[in-house]
This record gives sequence, C-alpha cells and structure tokens, in this order.
Amino acid sequence: MSEITLTDNNFEQEVVEASKTMPVLTDFWASWCPPCRAMSPIIEELAKEYDGKIKVGKYNVEEGTVVAEKLGVQSIPAFFIYKNGVVIDSWVGAMSKEEVAKKIEKALL
Repeated sequence: MSEITLTDNNFEQEVVEASKTMPVLTDFWASWCPPCRAMSPIIEELAKEYDGKIKVGKYNVEEGTVVAEKLGVQSIPAFFIYKNGVVIDSWVGAMSKEEVAKKIEKALL
C-alpha cells in the first residue's frame, strides 16, 4: 500500500478510525518545505516496507488547516503515530529512516 492523501474531510475515518485495526503514521507537510521534501522518499519507502502492518498518510498543510490546527501543528514536517484512535507518538523535523523505523516498530508492539 502506498501513502494515502489525508484531508480535513477524511482524516477521522482514514486515521482515527483506521488506527483501531493498525497503527497510522501521519506526515504533515508542504511543497515549499525543504525538510518535508527530504523526508518524503523516506516515508514512501517505509510505507512500502511496512505494508499491511502500518498505514501511512500525508496531510498537505497548504490544502487543509482544520486538522493541523486541532493538533497544534506549528512547524513542519510534523509526524503523528495513531494507535487505537489516539496519538501514541509525535515529533517535528527530519530524521533518519532508521529513527522513524524504530518509532514504527515501537507502535507495532
């Protein structure tokens, strides 16, 4: 499964509800953000590697603001891992593929 596009309209269903069956990693990004562009291929690779174990969604803060505001996103890239309908981990900024993979592995426990 590749990454899904998240919007204000589908966030509740695609993330909060879906996280009751498997963890969901959300990536809040924008096209003008260099660290976001740097993280994009890493997140894409992890989405493929963890296919069937974790769902990955991307939320473009240029196109939607309601969810970003609700979560208090002020800097991007911002990442949230949902499990059982709640945020279990979050961070802001770029990090290595290995660091993100560790966070995913922790969410799978």
